[in-house]
Amino acid sequence: MTNSLIVVCILTLIIHTAETLSYSVRFAGVKLNKIAIALSLTGIIVLVSRTANMVQAPLTAKFVDYAKIHDTFPLENYLRIIMLASSLGTLMAIALFPTFVGLFGRIISRLEIEGSIPKLLTSVTISQLKNTRKYIRKPKVKLHAFRYLGIPKRFIVMNIFITAFYTVGVLSSLLAAHLVPALSTTASQASGMINGLATIMLTIFIDPQLGLITHKAIENADSRDQLGKIYVLLMGSRFLGTLLGQLVLVPAAYTIIWLVQLI
Repeated sequence: MTNSLIVVCILTLIIHTAETLSYSVRFAGVKLNKIAIALSLTGIIVLVSRTANMVQAPLTAKFVDYAKIHDTFPLENYLRIIMLASSLGTLMAIALFPTFVGLFGRIISRLEIEGSIPKLLTSVTISQLKNTRKYIRKPKVKLHAFRYLGIPKRFIVMNIFITAFYTVGVLSSLLAAHLVPALSTTASQASGMINGLATIMLTIFIDPQLGLITHKAIENADSRDQLGKIYVLLMGSRFLGTLLGQLVLVPAAYTIIWLVQLI
């Protein structure tokens, strides 16, 4: 099962790297004052993430089936390793953020000229791919630069908890299915309980605030300069959320068990 674990970790890494890099698309759009085009590109990121998830999900569920047959199989340890991959994916996105802001800025400009994604893809040449090296930027994180960004602490804390819920949603339901074999099918389908709560919180507390921050940056040049730091701060809170998921995994599994027993 080690090979399957490596594949799942790689896919998890791709999922969280792609989702976190969506901030670089937004920032590139704001810098070019072409936020609508930038938001349309997030569909590509969603496609990459969902494609990886489509393969990752059944492979992860396979660990539960294997644990039913082999009592000594350390399922919880495997799930924690997968969650560690999500943390590494988020860290990778933070490191790649400056580079992808430049790359997506170029893609947005080209998309405006070509008019569609298929035309954009077919217009890419080998020389253009080689020129992408000039967009490589080293991440520079200075902690004192994040002191006066005007972001409410509760907003950051909320983002940490929501990320934690999303990180453990499916994994905690799989662990619950392993802990209660009699209700394994019900428990394995119960990830929506946790993810649904996270979605509600995201829709009410995070998305509107993020939209206001982005709009303010479009309208104000000073805010625009700070927006990149704000996005890095949000990505950092996502990383902390994936780490918090390690603590939430088992309690979330037992919460799902309690809920499915009530059904």
